[in-house]
Amino acid sequence: MLDIKYIRENTEAIKEAAKNKNIDVDIDALVALDKERRELIQEVESLKSIKNDLNDMIKSASDEERAAIIEKGKDVKLKLETKEPLLKDVIERFDALMVRVPTVPAADVPVGASEEENVVVYEKGDRKEFSFTPRSHVELAEMLDIIDFKKGADISGYRGYYLKGAGAELQMALMQMALAKMATKGFEFMIPPTLVKGRALFGTGYFSGQEYDESVDEIYQVASSDKEVSGEKSKEKKFLVGTAEPSLLAYYSDRILDHTELPQKVCGFSQCYRSEIGSHGKDTTGLYRVHEFMKVEQVVIAAADLDASEKLQEEMVSISEEILVDLGLPYRKLAICTGDMSAGKYRMFDLEVWMPGLERWGELGSASNFMDWQSRRLKARYRDEDGEVKPVYMLNNTVLPSPRAIISIIENYQNEDGSITIPTALQPFMVAGTTVITPR
Repeated sequence: MLDIKYIRENTEAIKEAAKNKNIDVDIDALVALDKERRELIQEVESLKSIKNDLNDMIKSASDEERAAIIEKGKDVKLKLETKEPLLKDVIERFDALMVRVPTVPAADVPVGASEEENVVVYEKGDRKEFSFTPRSHVELAEMLDIIDFKKGADISGYRGYYLKGAGAELQMALMQMALAKMATKGFEFMIPPTLVKGRALFGTGYFSGQEYDESVDEIYQVASSDKEVSGEKSKEKKFLVGTAEPSLLAYYSDRILDHTELPQKVCGFSQCYRSEIGSHGKDTTGLYRVHEFMKVEQVVIAAADLDASEKLQEEMVSISEEILVDLGLPYRKLAICTGDMSAGKYRMFDLEVWMPGLERWGELGSASNFMDWQSRRLKARYRDEDGEVKPVYMLNNTVLPSPRAIISIIENYQNEDGSITIPTALQPFMVAGTTVITPR
């Protein structure tokens, strides 16, 4: 969410940002509602002040004066009964528009309508030349009996799967390797909750509007309710997170940090849940698009310094790149265009890995700079050197997700007999000491 004062002063830039991000929001209507809102607030506050003054006056008034005061009080009450519902309605319409207002992206962000217009910044690592036709991870997993998609679908439903034996070992090794890398980079490790209240998801922009919309938000809502400490049934809805980002960022909600505490660098390990409702019919087999998986995420809470935040974003991306270099995986970095960015993002990069069995690049993770768009919603702030309280800047990046990393390793490190050689850098994290996955 943006500052309304900033919106009033930059309406044309915001209109352009909304157009380029394919966001339908009427900025002129918002500015008009803001004017009406401020006028009504002033009127209501003035009437309430008069009402309070009349209440004070009546205490010391004579009988004759009291009658006149009561009549005036009735008039004020009637005006409030008219103005307060008007104000409530205007505020509701104002808020509904405010949550849709996008961040103006960086000047160098590519302008494009969809992911087809994302720009490759660079490609690194050599794609392996195979002396045989490489198999897909689905075929290899079934040959090696390390992933059971059939039973996964039977027990969990569409996109369900079981990781077995060396497959499960491989996943945990990847997570441990990512966490070890983050420790060397000075990030504090957290295991955050994956069951959260709606305000954590709204605050971080994972709801398309003010409330959860099951038709577009790729989030699972928990149907059963729980109880409060008092034993009463909780009225708050609960949801499963699709990444550790909402939980990690919400940790800083309703807080005021000191500038000396910034930046805060945190990495979180979590199970992730995504309904993938917008991806019906895409990647219907295999691990590429699944409903639940493990991931290590990194977030940074920073001072409101744009240049410094851009350097932090590059630093975060470089950590993920280091892991891919360590694993020996070919990858490329993409600058995400306006039409493929969500409302709150100022700048966004993706890392994609080469998947020879699928014969394509596959998105591994994203790095986003939201500036203060999320922190205003979360009321996450800091006190600067001059004592002024400001919203912090919030950044996030995927360190490593399990399924697509597994795909890339299985497909890039496959041998002609169907076995998989574990990358050297990953071998110390294989709990069973596996160096080559062979058929059982």
